[in-house]
Amino acid sequence: MDLIRTAADLRATADGWRAAGASIGLVPTMGALHAGHRSLIQRARSECDRVVASIFVNPLQFGPGEDLATYPRDEAADLAVTERDGVDLVWAPPVGEVYPPGVDLPAPDPGPVGQTFEGAARPGHFEGVLKVVHRLFDLTGPSAAYFGEKDTQQLFLVRRMAVAEPGLGVTIVACPTVREASGLALSSRNARLAPEERQQASCLFLALTEAAEHARAGERDAQVLVALMAREIGGTTLARLDYAAVVDEATFTRAATIDAPSRAIVAARFPGARLIDNLLLPTPGE
Repeated sequence: MDLIRTAADLRATADGWRAAGASIGLVPTMGALHAGHRSLIQRARSECDRVVASIFVNPLQFGPGEDLATYPRDEAADLAVTERDGVDLVWAPPVGEVYPPGVDLPAPDPGPVGQTFEGAARPGHFEGVLKVVHRLFDLTGPSAAYFGEKDTQQLFLVRRMAVAEPGLGVTIVACPTVREASGLALSSRNARLAPEERQQASCLFLALTEAAEHARAGERDAQVLVALMAREIGGTTLARLDYAAVVDEATFTRAATIDAPSRAIVAARFPGARLIDNLLLPTPGE
């Protein structure tokens, strides 16, 4: 496994692989790798000739008062994971290689969807996400990029960006959320939860599964499902609900009735961390 730090080396290596006829799988990460990241790497490894993983804590997607300074970082541990899982190349650049001083890089607009839900809770977040992802796509070139469904709004926006810019040559591959036995979605921020918080954090998945059960039973009123989710999370001692919603899968806008593929989404704050989760809702009888 190679470890490189510069943008020029990433571009040159990826171009060389493609010239030799190899397909490339790209796994963007901010490090603190866990089983969720590993599932992306393993999927890429099974589908592509070469695998690139990036490790970069992107300052542009953290707002004032957020956890940029304390975001978990352990490069040595991350490199051990990537090597064990068969990554060919890790790109772990300094900020100046991602955002060169004086260079005007593309800044894709997340649009109205980027101002809702996570975008409303974290102003500027998706502008930062799309800018770094666009930069990574541009440097890596035509490839398959692997993203987890846990960050479903991010996935929606990245996929839309890739479709809007076919010249990037990037195919977005969505991978299922990996969960703990309690249902808690794996996240680097879970490490900040105290034992009691971690136990109570399963309320997010409980809320989502309750909504899914009612949808399966035939409930089509989105507001009924939202109320069920809000009650479940709101009744959890250490959780403070940020939002609960049902969105149309095709547009990521609020759904009034579930007459098309829809997804339940939730966010809640615990003393140690803010968590998000989501679940695709079944149609009756599924």
